[in-house]
Amino acid sequence: MTLTSADFSAIWLTLKLASLTTVILLIIGTPLALWLSRTQSWLRGPVGAIVALPLVLPPTVIGFYLLLALGPHGFVGQLTQSLGLGTLTFSFAGLVIGSVLYSMPFVVQPLQNAFSAIGTRPLEVAATLRANPWDTFFSVTLPLARPGFITAAVLGFAHTVGEFGVVLMIGGNIPDKTRVVSVQIYDHVEAMEYAQAHWLSGAMLVFSFAVLLVLYSSRKTKAGWS
Repeated sequence: MTLTSADFSAIWLTLKLASLTTVILLIIGTPLALWLSRTQSWLRGPVGAIVALPLVLPPTVIGFYLLLALGPHGFVGQLTQSLGLGTLTFSFAGLVIGSVLYSMPFVVQPLQNAFSAIGTRPLEVAATLRANPWDTFFSVTLPLARPGFITAAVLGFAHTVGEFGVVLMIGGNIPDKTRVVSVQIYDHVEAMEYAQAHWLSGAMLVFSFAVLLVLYSSRKTKAGWS
């Protein structure tokens, strides 16, 4: 038994979704994590709690409220319809939005920890050399936080690949449009196509193990344990 064209389509869609989600999360997660690591505002607690919500909420809860918000009667859905964009539910764009929200803590928290670990001393030294904030970020903060960026990118990508509840609630099960690997496995099991479910599930298992192996091996090397 080999993978079908539908399986390969689901794999390609999943990789595209995970890649785009990871890029978006790194773009919006970097300033957010930087702010959380530096601010003394009372908003730090509430914002940090909101970012971490996907860690404790069932994916179906997040998917349900996103379905309401993005649907034709939701505030986002009404806005997109007024702009002539239709609704974002049961579309690839809707999957991206759901994936960004669901995987956000897996990107923001590693970045926040990396920025916090840098401390203030390197930034103070850069300030004495009259470096502006952009120079300081790209010349000091970014290189020192590089391990955190690698961890954030790997975890964000891998977590998006493994999504099920959120993408099923928002995107449904539309071939070549919203049917990702996790949903494809579910379809195989429902149809009692266990051999094909084994192939895809085994591929997911190997992928997940490889990601964690690379991640923990790189952490061990950087910590000087090897």
